[in-house]
Amino acid sequence: MISTVARTQLQAMQASFALILPSVLLSGFMFPRESMPAFIYFIGNFIPITYFLRVLRGIILKGVGIEFLWTEVVWLVSMSAGIFLLSLLRFKKKLD
Repeated sequence: MISTVARTQLQAMQASFALILPSVLLSGFMFPRESMPAFIYFIGNFIPITYFLRVLRGIILKGVGIEFLWTEVVWLVSMSAGIFLLSLLRFKKKLD
């Protein structure tokens, strides 16, 4: 998705860093989401890594299966499909 917006490789790298840093901070990876203000907690619900971390912690720490994590998996699949579809719509092949 980022590469469909950026014109150069440097712009794509800077945009990805600008996207990754807030994602890591708001997802619950560094700080517990329960201690975040309500608005920031709400924004974290729109970040795919939040659901990935829930699945990862459920599998590795708790040893649970898909029957307990199916909602997170559905959110991840739907977010992935949305980003993929947006990327397909934005993609235009150009010869420069």
